[in-house]
Amino acid sequence: MPRLIVTRPEKEGFRWVTDLQARGLQACALPLIGIEPPIDSEPLRQAVEKLGSYDAVMFVSANAVTGFAHAARQSGHPDMRLLCEGARAWSPGPGTTRALMESGWPASAIDSPDLQALQFDSESLWEQVQQQATPGQRVLIVRGADAKGQVAGRDWLAARLREAGVTVEEVAAYRRAPPVLDEAQRGVAESAVSDGSIWLFSSSEAISNLRLVLPGQNWSLARALATHERIAQSARHAGFGIVKQVRPTLDDVSASIESFA
Repeated sequence: MPRLIVTRPEKEGFRWVTDLQARGLQACALPLIGIEPPIDSEPLRQAVEKLGSYDAVMFVSANAVTGFAHAARQSGHPDMRLLCEGARAWSPGPGTTRALMESGWPASAIDSPDLQALQFDSESLWEQVQQQATPGQRVLIVRGADAKGQVAGRDWLAARLREAGVTVEEVAAYRRAPPVLDEAQRGVAESAVSDGSIWLFSSSEAISNLRLVLPGQNWSLARALATHERIAQSARHAGFGIVKQVRPTLDDVSASIESFA
């Protein structure tokens, strides 16, 4: 059975590796996106304090939930349930939903794509929440910032909300940074170029960072699983020899690994 290289940020990657290994699969973590606190935490603190004034809060990822929950605890609010009041949480996929529930957000107040959806993204989430988007509503989008601290990411959902007359605010709960690989991790990356390993990508940024870590590398012998068509296109553009698209669930990833064997 080929080895799976999990490129998600450290905390998420560790969870994926643990779950995959529990299924008897070979997997190792190689975080290709670093997660750090925002450069300026004041906007996040303010968003925490007025959480109850929003009709809904969209968290773009599990890292967004973790960063927001940490800021809440730092502000003296250990229980998210006491903060959310009537606000609904919008989640683009199972990982974010799990993080929300672990943070204390009531499951009954979380909207997310159907578990059988072909994609877990803003478009699938919009199918579930667009009826809530009415003029005068206020929605907070909690996302990441780039390495310079600027709020960054897709604005597709924000655009749909504004078209519907919704007031949208955005805040960064964490900052993405280039990976810092130690000697052992660099060795894993170099060997996985051509040893039959399968790279699991859940972000195009991870692919870009990998190319920075190993500049000029020929990826024609490398194999990859990508959790979205946009990410698959990035892997093909980078030169990966075999790229397959997969839903970001343990069952689907496990089945896809077996299809490579």
